[in-house]
Amino acid sequence: MQNDYRTIGHSTRRVGATGRVKGLPVFSADLELDRPLVLRVLRSRHAHARLKAIDTSAAADVTGVVRVFTAADIPGKNRLGIINKDQPLLAEDKVRSLADPVALVAALTDEAAERALASIAVTYEELPAVFSPEEALRPDAPPIHSKGNLMFTRKVVKGDPENCWADCAAVVETTYTTPQIEHSYLEPDAGAGLVDDAGVLVIYASTQNPHYDHKEVVGLLGLADDRVRIIQAATGGGFGSKLDLNVQGFIGLALHHLQRPVKMVYSREESFLATAKRHPLTMTVKTGADRNGRLMALHMDITCDTGAYGSYGIAVAGRSAVLATGPYQVPNVRVTSRCVYTNNPFCGAMRGFGTPQVAVAHESQMDLLAEKLGLDPFEIRRRNAFTENAETATGQILTHSVGIGECLAAIKPYYDDARAHWRLEESDPYRRRGIGIGCMWYGIGNTGVQNPSTARIELGLDGQVTLFSGCADIGQGSSTVLKQIAAETLGLDTGALNLVTADTGLTTNAGATSASRQTYISGNAVMDAAAKLVDVLLTEAVNRLKLPKSELMLENGFVRAVGSPDQKVSFRQLADRIRKKGLPLSWSGYFDPETVPLDPETGRGVPYATYAFAAQLALVSVDTLTGETSVNKIVAAHDVGRAIHPENVIGQICGGVAMGLGFALMEEFIPGSTLSLKDYHIPTCADIPEIIPIIVESPEPSGPFGAKGVGEPALIPTAPAILNAIADALDRRITSLPASLERVLETCIKAGHFGPKEVENA
Repeated sequence: MQNDYRTIGHSTRRVGATGRVKGLPVFSADLELDRPLVLRVLRSRHAHARLKAIDTSAAADVTGVVRVFTAADIPGKNRLGIINKDQPLLAEDKVRSLADPVALVAALTDEAAERALASIAVTYEELPAVFSPEEALRPDAPPIHSKGNLMFTRKVVKGDPENCWADCAAVVETTYTTPQIEHSYLEPDAGAGLVDDAGVLVIYASTQNPHYDHKEVVGLLGLADDRVRIIQAATGGGFGSKLDLNVQGFIGLALHHLQRPVKMVYSREESFLATAKRHPLTMTVKTGADRNGRLMALHMDITCDTGAYGSYGIAVAGRSAVLATGPYQVPNVRVTSRCVYTNNPFCGAMRGFGTPQVAVAHESQMDLLAEKLGLDPFEIRRRNAFTENAETATGQILTHSVGIGECLAAIKPYYDDARAHWRLEESDPYRRRGIGIGCMWYGIGNTGVQNPSTARIELGLDGQVTLFSGCADIGQGSSTVLKQIAAETLGLDTGALNLVTADTGLTTNAGATSASRQTYISGNAVMDAAAKLVDVLLTEAVNRLKLPKSELMLENGFVRAVGSPDQKVSFRQLADRIRKKGLPLSWSGYFDPETVPLDPETGRGVPYATYAFAAQLALVSVDTLTGETSVNKIVAAHDVGRAIHPENVIGQICGGVAMGLGFALMEEFIPGSTLSLKDYHIPTCADIPEIIPIIVESPEPSGPFGAKGVGEPALIPTAPAILNAIADALDRRITSLPASLERVLETCIKAGHFGPKEVENA
């Protein structure tokens, strides 16, 4: 795509890059406060029990202990939850998982806090517990919450699949399962706080959504909004887990009562125990196609284990249902997605919100149909891929920026080359090679609900422009992109623009850093604020330069005549004129994507204003003696609308591939067994294949300069592509993730591929 922009489409220096290289950013655990108290939490010893009594008297007498808190000390509403408020900060009448906080200790030292935790006496009445959705949905199952164990159901209905099966040339039905996944961010959860000179509770947090944190803390404490301030500290990764409140509520409670600096840092073990996990899904899928490979019908039942609390369970169940078809045209669809409470650790947001799980299902089904019909896996995808004016399962018409066909075309040369050479180049008799494709689509923003962003731009009397955004940059590069959008609109270099982010005392709400929404939604809000400043500057310059707006342009802090660079007036001069008129030097921006809420019975509506698309190709080799799968190459083509910062996009794609590889081959959180990283495998540098990122730009008319998003889409196609490649290598499919050494070896044996090729053929 031709680039006539000043900053858009250029890989400018990332905001904060120099500081990171020098080790300058201050993370929450590194904050130096004046003798902060240490905070520690006592957590439940039972997965499900009534809380009969808590005796904290012995703990309070421990030398160095300042105070012990229970639910009785919470002055406001003891309920948390970004969608439904079902989670207490400190347990009241019962505990629902082993992670539930029962008491909070504030002490002078770690040692005193630990001794106090050991001294708290809790009396429980143990209740029956359920650890699977199937158990939880039985009529005689113990209720985890008063409203029952079925938290939410999303239905998507289009046409009539049941009347289509007899007309299909091929029908495949399979059940797929995916496990709980730990986010494994580099920085464990941490925070610190103090009371400032005005009596405001100031909390520094490792967070993805400071304004949500603020709302929750003021609700817990029963305070006015201006009595709490949340500031995002440097954040070492989040991937969705840091959307939920972790330490912020505990810090706020201690600050409110003690009026002293405090700090709370989770150990890695506590982070594994107490923070959200990716939802495990069970998906039973029936898919049918005609003899030409055209999809005719899809029926999918999805069961989602949300654990003890809702968190983002509704969002995961809803998005997984809406996107269950994959990026394909299916005339007859019936999807039912149920989100169920269990006594497992609670599950929340994780990169993709259920889409990586359903992508495993719909992409496996595409390969199975191709095999049954004697079609090439690439060709069946090409024939069914969305095009402009296609209708989705929710009845939405895709009118523009439908880049799945372009993504498939981008990987086609690599696919053809692999088909011609990849298997033939293997000389090791104990290894088998495979080729796999994975495609995806992903709705940008939240599903069928309002999810606006705001921004503010100030013009100083010195002519300096400052952008204020509540957007939390957690490493994905949003600060850089938002500066580029503002700078481009104002005719500035990014270095000439000041930036303030993620501080509820200074910035307005930009919504969560989730759902790949910040470039598209906050980018539009920034563009709106900047455009208002541009209009005011041009209006003032008309009077000064005696030229119409159409003959003026902004460049390097000046408004100048288009054909006469020397005929100009500076931002500083114009700021002075605006001030003298008594007008404010601040402009607000707002954007909320156009969506239509989904019908509760049919799912009809417009869940997202725009979608990202992708296709990935995986080349793998499998050691049939050990079960080890090596991913040798990933070709990843992603439609991002427009790449505001190409290096950022490439970084997201490569990082997403790494995470997708872990999802496919090794990551599995087992409650009660997975205690820390010693029990949990994530990819290392040695596991990462050659990655060929391909940026596809199918501009989105409603996006800032045509941009959409890539943060979550980068992950989604990788696992399906790898699983399809393993199936291609072994002639047998793995349907339960991860495709671990043990599962792959078992598959080799069942497929008759255990040992060298010549022995197999003897």
